Amino acid sequence: MVVPVLRVLTQTYPNLKLSVLSRPFFKPLFEGIPNLNFLEADVYGKHKRLGLIKLAKEATSGGVDSVADLHNVIRSKVITNYLKWKGLHTATIDKGRAEKKELVRASADKDLKPLKTTHQRYAEVFAKLGYPIDLKTYNPPSRKRLIPKLSALVGVEAKKLIGIAPFAAHSSKMYPLDLMKEVIEKLDASEKYRIFLFGGGKNEIVQLKEIENHFVNVSSVAGKLNLEEELTLISNLDLMVAMDSGNGHLAAIFGIPVLTLWGVTHPSAGFAPFNQHMEHQLSADRNRYPLIPTSIYGNKYPKGYEDAMKSIDPKTVIEKIKDIL
Repeated sequence: MVVPVLRVLTQTYPNLKLSVLSRPFFKPLFEGIPNLNFLEADVYGKHKRLGLIKLAKEATSGGVDSVADLHNVIRSKVITNYLKWKGLHTATIDKGRAEKKELVRASADKDLKPLKTTHQRYAEVFAKLGYPIDLKTYNPPSRKRLIPKLSALVGVEAKKLIGIAPFAAHSSKMYPLDLMKEVIEKLDASEKYRIFLFGGGKNEIVQLKEIENHFVNVSSVAGKLNLEEELTLISNLDLMVAMDSGNGHLAAIFGIPVLTLWGVTHPSAGFAPFNQHMEHQLSADRNRYPLIPTSIYGNKYPKGYEDAMKSIDPKTVIEKIKDIL
């Protein structure tokens, strides 16, 4: 979710130099952003505990003047406070914890007025540092050129390309696989679409492979592509269907339409993919599950809410896919 904000920042201030501090795995996300240097954080190795101070010193060796803490967790606080003590200008994200706590309280009459988006909260950090930006000026990067490996997957037929990422960190945020199979079955039978299944981890790879085996126009890319290759494929999609999870955000970076399915979480909390219409957000039925959202991250919900996602009819998902395309 940080990536679109940084793209606007460098577009607005072309002479600004950025040093992004994160885990090595995420480096491909930031490729192509002008004047950006990626600093790798080995948080389980040399940068563990007091190693964070070493990491802070590595950051300043590149001539950093200001620090934008976009995470506001223990590790980022240690680094930010150390650099503030060293005289650097710092600003930290306001996550709006009180507002979010109110949003997930156990009451059916709570106000679902949308909170600030996480993207807006990131932008506010840079405004505090003297770099206000307008997120409406975002220009997504161009589609990445398909390498032969991906061209073979896509094929030569003139079909719309749909990505489907059916998994999420918590089961309460995941559309039941049997219902997702209904969606895939209808799309596959139309012969109008080429469908790619995204996931990770041994269990997900096995489950997606099993789904792939039942359909002609469906390919699982789980476990077959590295992050850079996944980003290339995603940038060439016509639509991504995702849960309240990472793949929707990856597609949004490239301006790809994203259909997001929400269970016990809700887009009002500010975590919807960047620049996506509210009509692209399908939520569980609040008439049947009035306490939604029950948590910000989907890890807490009352008894009986674990199946809230079943209230989203597969026919509704299919029609929304057709509408968007």
